[in-house]
Amino acid sequence: MKNAIQFLLLLSILSSCSSTYKKTEDVPMPENGMDAARKFLRAALDGDYKTVRNFSVNDSTNKQLLDISEWKYNNNLSPEDKKAYKTASIHMLKETHQLNDSVTIVHYSNSFKNYHDSLKIIRTGGRWLIDLNFTFQTKDSLPQ
Repeated sequence: MKNAIQFLLLLSILSSCSSTYKKTEDVPMPENGMDAARKFLRAALDGDYKTVRNFSVNDSTNKQLLDISEWKYNNNLSPEDKKAYKTASIHMLKETHQLNDSVTIVHYSNSFKNYHDSLKIIRTGGRWLIDLNFTFQTKDSLPQ
């Protein structure tokens, strides 16, 4: 009888814990390239790097670029700037390029800084992901 009560108590505790836990896989994945860009940019503006990483290509270059970006967000931005980014709206610019059914280039800015930039979104393994390699390679190739 004592073992049965302990088992029920343990089962009750475990079931209450699992109902509040949300795995990364439960985050709704983007339905298309534009949806991926919006979700990625919103998470980045909010400083939600767990979501940003979930929507990014999982390779060493993207990981390094995200590590640097997260470090800068956490250590270089003032609380006022963080708040301004969180309340900023995303502006998708008209120059969107659908290169094929698996690659889209999106041009955007945000209402806080209004700096025009671009993202490459690729569909791989049935998922739309952001490839930051393109963004930083493009900036390096532009004249200063």
